[in-house]
Amino acid sequence: MARIEHLALWTRDIGRLMDFYVRFFGARPGAPYRNPGRAFESRFLEFDGGARLEIMHTGQLPLEEAAPGAQRLGLTHLAISVGSEAQVDALTREIAAAGHPVLDGPRRTGDGYYESVVVDPDGNRIEITA
Repeated sequence: MARIEHLALWTRDIGRLMDFYVRFFGARPGAPYRNPGRAFESRFLEFDGGARLEIMHTGQLPLEEAAPGAQRLGLTHLAISVGSEAQVDALTREIAAAGHPVLDGPRRTGDGYYESVVVDPDGNRIEITA
């Protein structure tokens, strides 16, 4: 049986991005990994239910910037379910109060989700869903 094991995000600041997912989504950080020979470091974040997100930094690749919240070809957002509409509302307010952009919602979508769309510190679109 196939399942998605993890998703990975490049970042210029592992600590800053990790803190966002720990603070707002209860992610549990794993041990830091470093490979000095490849100028690479990463950290896995685990969420309830076993989903994992790998936050990575490199000194060898020229990473291209995109406008915060930009729609991109390929992987364009990460959806995180928080359990209820009330939790979507509360977390959206908390993230906005901390200075992170809210792009949409909370609202009910045409396909039945109750969600908001926020932007993490690196400009990645995060759907908060019930």
